[in-house]
Amino acid sequence: MFATICGLIPPDPSYLPRTNRLEILSRVLDGSLYDVLPYEFHEERSANGDYIPLRLRRPSVRYPMARIIVDDSLALVFSDGHFPTYNCPDPTVSAALAAIARDAGLNQTMQEAALRGSIGSVAILLRVLKSRIFFQVLQSQYLTPVWDQEAPDQLSSLTEKYKVSGTHLRALGYDVTDLQAQYWFMRKWDTETELWFLPWPSAADNAPILDHSRTVRHGLGFVPIVWVRNLPGGDEIDGGCTFRSAVETNIEIDYQLSQAGRGLKYSSDPTLLIREPAFADSEIIRGGGNALVVSEKGDAKLLEIGGTAAAAVIEYVRTLREFALEGVHANRASPERLSGAQSGRALELMNQGLIWLADNLRVAYGRGMLQLARMMVTASNLYQLRADGDLLPALDPNCRITLSWPRWYAPGSQDRQADAQTLQTLVNAKLMSRETAIRAIADVYAIQDVPTELLRIDTEETV
Repeated sequence: MFATICGLIPPDPSYLPRTNRLEILSRVLDGSLYDVLPYEFHEERSANGDYIPLRLRRPSVRYPMARIIVDDSLALVFSDGHFPTYNCPDPTVSAALAAIARDAGLNQTMQEAALRGSIGSVAILLRVLKSRIFFQVLQSQYLTPVWDQEAPDQLSSLTEKYKVSGTHLRALGYDVTDLQAQYWFMRKWDTETELWFLPWPSAADNAPILDHSRTVRHGLGFVPIVWVRNLPGGDEIDGGCTFRSAVETNIEIDYQLSQAGRGLKYSSDPTLLIREPAFADSEIIRGGGNALVVSEKGDAKLLEIGGTAAAAVIEYVRTLREFALEGVHANRASPERLSGAQSGRALELMNQGLIWLADNLRVAYGRGMLQLARMMVTASNLYQLRADGDLLPALDPNCRITLSWPRWYAPGSQDRQADAQTLQTLVNAKLMSRETAIRAIADVYAIQDVPTELLRIDTEETV
């Protein structure tokens, strides 16, 4: 069925094949995949009386499995309680990166990036405007990356090109003549500049003309864009899609639920069947107070659908959901099965599949965050940066930067007690430093600055 629906979406030959593929996956994610079908689900007959097959009807019930899978996995990666922090031996670098992350809304940026990147890939643009750093998420289906041959993990240029209407361009301040026509919009980033080009009609085969009024020079010495491949698999440009293996099953669930709803509506208003009536059908008046008169061998029945059919559909849908979520390693836990409070470790074991998925996302998007950190450090040596209203110093470009990820699930009281005893034993046995012990529980007790916390502890001990 998925292939049938995709066949109704004509690919634009002006775009690369990956653009059309990612566009279809984007429709699955935002729930607009069925918009291409010409009929609503309740339209069973055309104007000519011909039966309309199900494959041409939009389901009346839509289970947003793709969005649920993505949201559940992102909740373990970039939610407020799971967002990582930058660590560096130089406390000045750690404090500056934390300030920029708060001021620029890096948490929200990474959430949006992981959401859009769930189709395969995403790009994050870094900008320095009036001494402040800003981030912007770019849709990867309209981007063409070119990698540095001597450093295959770094971009040498990135081109954005897509079609836009004349009305949209007029709203952006462009002087276009035909508001109904389609135009090419194009930008390109290299290691020194952000190049803008004048829009041109998509039907014309014109060479792009540079827009000098909008072109800017950033002078960073690198392409200020991080390219993130979502999951292992895919190709050198796009990674694996988070929800791809569940798409066909999701479509089956939508149509099964729609059919079940259709059956329940028919049961609420059953069809009347009369064999050999004694009068014309137009004279029949339904109702408990109206008797039906039929011939001696005639009969009248109400055609109803048994309740067992609807129950069978619901059970079938639940089974399909289990299989689909298992295939993508998503959350299959049911709230009804939780008898009481669970420890963090117990929740990890119960949701092991979801943790595997989130762990892979941490690898991909965590690497993107580290690349953004390196860009911010380099930018601090070229521009005077400001964050949270304070001026930031030039940061050490040779400082080693890592990410500290919180636990998957918040520990319970028993977990915290066991951690405290274990850390105390390790510190007393000289197998772990006090600083490392505090870092191990910093996310649990909301300790923002470990060195400052150590200083406070020492101060209290001397009092």
